[in-house]
Amino acid sequence: MIDKDTYKTITSPSSEILFKEKNSKFYGYAFPVTTEEEIKTHLDLLKKQHQGAVHFCYAFQLGTETTIFRANDDGEPNNSAGMPIYGQIQSFNLTNVLVVVVRFFGGVKLGVGGLISAYRTAAKMALDASKIIETTIDVLLKIKFDYKNMNKIMRIIKEKKLNITSQKLNESCEIIISVRKKNAIIIFAIFDNMFEIEINKI
Repeated sequence: MIDKDTYKTITSPSSEILFKEKNSKFYGYAFPVTTEEEIKTHLDLLKKQHQGAVHFCYAFQLGTETTIFRANDDGEPNNSAGMPIYGQIQSFNLTNVLVVVVRFFGGVKLGVGGLISAYRTAAKMALDASKIIETTIDVLLKIKFDYKNMNKIMRIIKEKKLNITSQKLNESCEIIISVRKKNAIIIFAIFDNMFEIEINKI
């Protein structure tokens, strides 16, 4: 079985969506994220934007090959908000994504079942409003070589259509290439078998 080397995520923040249930308003948002610092920034901005809101419930998943996730009920009954939101992230099969649902209480209690349904619906609407893409899991390889070997290195990079992410070209050269995970072992071996060439996975 070949290791999975693609994942789905969203390309940009979703538009704001609004779901209403018994006078309560649920505003849903989805954001592409790669770090917990980005998540905190989005939450802080939403709290400034919605100062009258009572709950900022959210869930996120980060990572490609190994993932971490968190679901936060923010004062709502246990598992009535964060997990239904996270369930939608799973349903859409996404990672590197944050979904936040901001609730304004409308004076009528919804009960746990009503809350689960409302948060799930708002999360689904936010993800429906997002542009979802499938992208490859890439591996970075660092190639070190003397300048005299430049031509043969560049020939392979061109032949194999490899993506250069950075390069330092002096007497002693260093090129970092990005390779799709499923091709990384073959590409590594090609350079590793060359005379006077050093290659390392980053």
